[in-house]
Amino acid sequence: MVGEGGSGNTRRAQIIEVAAELFDRRGYHETSMQSIADRAGLRKPSLYHYFRSKDDILVELHETLMSVVIGRQEERLEAGRPAPREQLRAMMHDVIGLMESHPGYLRIFFESARELPLDARTSVAAQRTRYRGMVTAVLEAGVEAGEFGDLDPELTSIAALSLMNWTYQWFRRSGPLSADEVADRFWNLLMNGISA
Repeated sequence: MVGEGGSGNTRRAQIIEVAAELFDRRGYHETSMQSIADRAGLRKPSLYHYFRSKDDILVELHETLMSVVIGRQEERLEAGRPAPREQLRAMMHDVIGLMESHPGYLRIFFESARELPLDARTSVAAQRTRYRGMVTAVLEAGVEAGEFGDLDPELTSIAALSLMNWTYQWFRRSGPLSADEVADRFWNLLMNGISA
């Protein structure tokens, strides 16, 4: 339970976690602000102090995920630009790892984008395009460095992101593989293909 006290940023993050869990379990439309307040241990007027509407919560949820994956790649580049193969592997760990670090977020992220207000939809789409550009840039650098074969970086970035993004449909934290293990297996699949 969130409780009534605590810093504003911490409280907002806790509310987002509660909302993500409820959206994932019940669906966006079936989750009310009252149910979010109840689950968070807040009075409904207190919840409105942090978020004006369910849409505001959804917007922040989307922005949180994008800031996590974009921020991690920016940190890697600022720290010294590792080899493209390792960058791609790390990015796959970032995205698939969200299944464990931010449970419930990815389903909402992919299935509720059309519920976002138009201005937020535009902003989130720009962030997604930026991240895809980051993946494409890694692939282009890998081709130039001779780490990757003669590939189409744009098309390959779509393939890599499809592998990463679709995990929300089937990944279970109680399953036989951890998020890191799935990321490594997908990375190996991209690196080595399926030929004997």
